[in-house]
Amino acid sequence: MSELKLFRHDADGRDVELRGSTMALEVELQRRIEASMEAMLGIRFLASEYPTGPWHRGRVDSLGLDENGTPALIEYKKGADSGVLSQAVSYLSWLDSARHEFEALVKEKLGSEAAESIDWRNPRMVCIAASFSHHDRVAVKRLRERVDLVRYRVFDGGLLSLLLVESASGSPSPAPARQQNRQREVAAGAGIGSFQAPPGAAPACLQDLYAELDEALTAWGEVEVAQLRHYIAYRRMVNVASVVFRPKHEAILVYLRVDPDTVELEEGFSRDMRGIGHLGTGDLEVRIVSAADLEKAGPLIRRAFEAA
Repeated sequence: MSELKLFRHDADGRDVELRGSTMALEVELQRRIEASMEAMLGIRFLASEYPTGPWHRGRVDSLGLDENGTPALIEYKKGADSGVLSQAVSYLSWLDSARHEFEALVKEKLGSEAAESIDWRNPRMVCIAASFSHHDRVAVKRLRERVDLVRYRVFDGGLLSLLLVESASGSPSPAPARQQNRQREVAAGAGIGSFQAPPGAAPACLQDLYAELDEALTAWGEVEVAQLRHYIAYRRMVNVASVVFRPKHEAILVYLRVDPDTVELEEGFSRDMRGIGHLGTGDLEVRIVSAADLEKAGPLIRRAFEAA
């Protein structure tokens, strides 16, 4: 199991380990994460304590839409709970039967464009708790649903840590025809060609370059690679890098979670994408057309993953 340790430099010049604890009340954890959900989890907040109706007989702690347009349900436990996975599966089952209701909520909170672009292929469940049992961490790997197990700790000075301890990528189902049409419209609007890579693939002219890029992006420990319809996301808790293929230009665009203000931008190689619509997430665009570009992108990739 992954273990996070935090240290503070004391007055004697030594590093002293900070001892984490749990929240006194579950609602305190919920309110704190809901207030900064997009920054912490890459999820836009929609609703709190959302009722699932008489059949499922529950309330989802938080509903949201993640940065890839995927529906997200979040459950919190201030300690540990052996029933967290059965609850997760039950709530994802409810979501599957409540698509129109969820779309209406997204339209109300985030607008029509977000509602029309929802990716229903692989809804996401995020379980946040103080700890998970060994059986939970083994069982989550066997699920067909997409589930993230996230451990939290609180520290003196208002510090809160979130650590992704296990993640099941799920089994994506085909998108409805109307959604596929909408995604093609979004891609056209972003200036992206019609190429859609199967999992782990790239157009022939970019395969060798992408193989090297993939190696560079997955060299930073535990990284989940999510094949989406028009881009490939490399994520930990949130997307750290998004890869888009431009075969007509024999180029790969990489969008990194790096502040463009901290980078000396170079025309034709790096670009500030704030306020510019594009597929994927990340404010810094890096254009890669050669091994030399990939080598030059190395320090930027390192910065993105070190900050994640």
